[in-house]
Amino acid sequence: MSGLRRRMRISALLLTATALLAAGCGGGDSGSSASTGGVEKADLVVGMLPLPEVAPIQIAIDKGYFKAEGLNVKFQIIQGGAAAVPDLLTGKLQVLHSNYVSAVSLVAKGTGKVKVVGEAYTAKPNNFALMVKKGSPIAKVADLKGKKVGVNTLNNVATLSVSALLKTHGLKPEDVQFVEQPFPQMAGALEAGQIEAAFLPEPFHQTAASQNGAVQLSDAFTGPTADFPIAGYLVTEQFAKDNPKTVAAFQRALVKGAEQAISNSAEVKTALGKYTKIDPATADLMVLGGYSTSVNETRLQRVADLMLEFGYIPQKFEVKQMMLTPAAS
Repeated sequence: MSGLRRRMRISALLLTATALLAAGCGGGDSGSSASTGGVEKADLVVGMLPLPEVAPIQIAIDKGYFKAEGLNVKFQIIQGGAAAVPDLLTGKLQVLHSNYVSAVSLVAKGTGKVKVVGEAYTAKPNNFALMVKKGSPIAKVADLKGKKVGVNTLNNVATLSVSALLKTHGLKPEDVQFVEQPFPQMAGALEAGQIEAAFLPEPFHQTAASQNGAVQLSDAFTGPTADFPIAGYLVTEQFAKDNPKTVAAFQRALVKGAEQAISNSAEVKTALGKYTKIDPATADLMVLGGYSTSVNETRLQRVADLMLEFGYIPQKFEVKQMMLTPAAS
């Protein structure tokens, strides 16, 4: 009997070990991507501006979309896409929220190779504004000749859009002086006379108007730049090659966050309180731009073509080389 009990005990131990091994290898639940092969890199840092356009990132964090994909996503607030590019290229950031002008310039000039893995925003009427100080003698765009115009960074989507706007009013980019100012300090610089006009996205132009009495001179994206693609999410080409499952997982979660932003503006306003200092009253007045669940090559080509027109790049550039087709789930 003792021999029988010993054999039974050994059999039970073997069954238990087999069950534990199966569980450890994911032999049970196969619901999420995290449990079916996992991702190459779970921890991601996203560099992003504190603007409404990145609300889908916060929404995806809050609702657990990234976590469900096996990702631990954190964000780092940046001043501008161009300024943060070195951190992307060196791996300090794995994903960068950047205006498309900086992204196209990077690749077209051979400074770095990046892929667009998601779209952040397209301009909508009165979402971005060119503002002047209360009581300013500048009454029309043509009056900007010889004046200082504030932008968050030089040679980016702000300067490009203002250049296109100036052209429709008979001016050239060199007719104004572009001055760098971070968005949070722009209204103060305008009020102090350090600049005479300011390129401001939401909510900064709302704040400039309500707190300082600033006046909108013009919609920043109109005419040739109506519905202009503003920004997207970038990874380096090497990161995309080395981490295809990670990138695909990020894209799936981002799409879910964007879908929420598109269908429910209340979700956006809740998210804003997590990564910006926008108060609820200002958030309620904001005009949101266009969120997107996909990157459109034809739309993005508009950016490169306008950049060529104003000399941002030396020759025609095809954005197709920056596109990244999402991997299969």
